[in-house]
Amino acid sequence: MSEDEAAGEVELEELRKRRMLALQQRLAQEQQQSQAQQKLEAQKQALLRRILTPKSRQRINNLKMVKPEFANALEMQLIQIAQAGKVRIPITDEQLKEILIRLQGQKRDIRITRR
Repeated sequence: MSEDEAAGEVELEELRKRRMLALQQRLAQEQQQSQAQQKLEAQKQALLRRILTPKSRQRINNLKMVKPEFANALEMQLIQIAQAGKVRIPITDEQLKEILIRLQGQKRDIRITRR
């Protein structure tokens, strides 16, 4: 084996080690992000358990199956208005229905007519 081949193998081994280290670091970061996200979700669910009645929580869970982004935004809004004291706690299913009706009323109705 020549010196060039030996140097090439050493360089290749160093490159492999660096790649493996980079992959391990990225995996550790992804795990930390996942844990942080799980912790935030657990805190959000705990707040919602205090804010909502079981029936209203079920309504939001049903809504999540159809419109997950809307349901998540709704949950955050409910937490904010409850923390601000703008609504009586716990929020009943009837109150949640009223909130949903108001939110749907804010949407624009876009109609396209063809001529």
